[in-house]
Amino acid sequence: MLKTALKPRWIAALVLALTLSTVFVLLSQWQFSASQSKPPPPPGETETVKPLTDVFKPGIPMMAATADQMVSVHGSFVPGSQVLVQGRLQDGDSGLWVVDAFAVDGVEQSREDVVIPVVRGWIKDPADAAPAPEGEANVVGRLLPTEAPLPGARPAGQVASLSVAELINRWDAPSYAGFVVGTGYTVAGKDLGTATDGTAMQPVVVGPQPQEAPLNWMNIFYAVEWVVFAGFAIFLWWRLVADDHRRDLEDAEDAAAEARFAAEAERGAAAQAEPHPAGPDGADQTTSSNTPHATR
Repeated sequence: MLKTALKPRWIAALVLALTLSTVFVLLSQWQFSASQSKPPPPPGETETVKPLTDVFKPGIPMMAATADQMVSVHGSFVPGSQVLVQGRLQDGDSGLWVVDAFAVDGVEQSREDVVIPVVRGWIKDPADAAPAPEGEANVVGRLLPTEAPLPGARPAGQVASLSVAELINRWDAPSYAGFVVGTGYTVAGKDLGTATDGTAMQPVVVGPQPQEAPLNWMNIFYAVEWVVFAGFAIFLWWRLVADDHRRDLEDAEDAAAEARFAAEAERGAAAQAEPHPAGPDGADQTTSSNTPHATR
């Protein structure tokens, strides 16, 4: 089989198979590296307040390295945009988040106001929700990714989750793919502290997220799949060489059989061409022996 494998065409096929296997292995390594998302930055970095426009852009998904960052947002609250998010726990009690759209100043390459949802606080009863303050404002808070929308009928002005996609349809304005949980407010030059009003609304406290990199099992599956493809490329080359070697053996056996048949036929023809000894009466013994004797 080695002789068959050393044929020029199979050497070229082996080079091609090895090249494909190398590409597949590199793709597998890339998938393995992509299966582990970039971990969030350390708490010391996330707790340093940075301008929102420097760390995140509207219209793009939020990655783990961006989420959890403390940011400052300059702009103003959009009047009449308040919504209440149901099912929020605060010190063991179930209540609602008060969320308002916040028009962000300083967004580059935008022809219209871009908003970001700001969680202003937690209330136990919907009647405790107060409108957002008016005027130029600066909000400091933690940047978090959007939540998934939840189906079902809700009372007017309430939603089941803080889904940016749902709020965009409600507000009819472009938005960041995330929201800010406010921890400090300055409105019209006045420091309001951790709350925007003096009612029963309590500030929402969200701590840093765990410092671990989640695994993407789909990428791991693709990585294993590329390794299988690499092995299959080598196996396919070996299988084709084995089939060619088997055909060579069969052709050699057929050629040997034809040679034996030709040799036997040649020997038979030579035997028939040899002269036979004559009998006493001068006739061929072979012929006369086969002639029946006359009866007297």
